[in-house]
Amino acid sequence: MTDIAETIAADLLDIGAVTLRPNDPYTWASGIHSPIYTDNRITISYPAVRTRIAAGLSDLIRTQWPSVDVIGGVATAGIPHAALVADRLTLPLVYVRSKPKDHGQGRQIEGKLQPGAKLVLIDDLLSTGGSVLQAAAAASRAGATVIGVAAIFSYQLPASTANFAAAGIPFATLTNYPTLIDVARQRGDITEAELTLLHQWRQDPTHWPA
Repeated sequence: MTDIAETIAADLLDIGAVTLRPNDPYTWASGIHSPIYTDNRITISYPAVRTRIAAGLSDLIRTQWPSVDVIGGVATAGIPHAALVADRLTLPLVYVRSKPKDHGQGRQIEGKLQPGAKLVLIDDLLSTGGSVLQAAAAASRAGATVIGVAAIFSYQLPASTANFAAAGIPFATLTNYPTLIDVARQRGDITEAELTLLHQWRQDPTHWPA
């Protein structure tokens, strides 16, 4: 398995960062029933996995956004990966809070973000894109130009694609939901019937299971 998307997908399954339960779905905070649960924070505890992620994100950014000036981490899960990538690319690092601090200088962005800097934001997971796009808006208000968003994994939900298109910000991920469930099928982690359920969820998460 040499393809980076398949390698990272296998890593996430191996360490339990992603778990699949199509016959015993999770319930998200939004109330949506989901056959998948993702906790990519776990990746930082596995040196080999986090190193592959850092290398993959660095290569992705070099390819997609070679003019980048600054790497930004989305608090909190994106921060460690952003730090590793910024180090690899020898670039400045900032991180963006979900909201400004309620004390001190009230900063939402930590680190030095120069006006006009071309910023790539890093997060661990893209679901609808809401949190990272809020971070992008904060960075834009601070005078940066957000040229892209990079993440480890995406559910590739229609809402995410629509939200990024509306914001006018391109995004790219190391791996994604279709790749991950295909890897799970190849490994024998799921049955064909479960694969069908997993495909159905992505097509219409709000009305799944039918």
